Amino acid sequence: MNTISFVAIGTIHTPHKTLSDMPIQPNGAKGIGGFIELQEELIEGLSDLDGFSHLTLLYHLHKVEKCELKVTPFMDSVPRGIFATRSPIRPNPIGLSTVKLKNIEGNRIHIEDVDMLDGSPLIDIKPFFGEMDNRYNVSLGWLDKSKGSCCETVRSDERFL
Repeated sequence: MNTISFVAIGTIHTPHKTLSDMPIQPNGAKGIGGFIELQEELIEGLSDLDGFSHLTLLYHLHKVEKCELKVTPFMDSVPRGIFATRSPIRPNPIGLSTVKLKNIEGNRIHIEDVDMLDGSPLIDIKPFFGEMDNRYNVSLGWLDKSKGSCCETVRSDERFL
């Protein structure tokens, strides 16, 4: 395997201090606020971001200590291949969340609908392009049976600790 390294561009701050009982996706964290503290030397890169309503964040799942290739996801009772889930215990523990952008003050980016652990190292920020990012009529695979109620009330538990 090739080795890849990243340097955190900032830190995500949220009210979620422990892994248990966290929302498992942003739609289960509606209205929960947090902020990103971006590295000072990267502030210029925030130019023009304030016109977007949502951001997609890539971050390191820094408390993950194991990897499994088959897991029983929060939304199911059947073991599934890791790449058919969003389980955090992956070969590369990278989180992905689309959040609301509230405002930007210097190197602080205030966000809402946060489902990540406090102190998560931020890898990248991308603007969410609704017209392009929602362009497919999608199938949710094994999650199709949960369509419409996915993740809003489900919370994390000890299975991925």
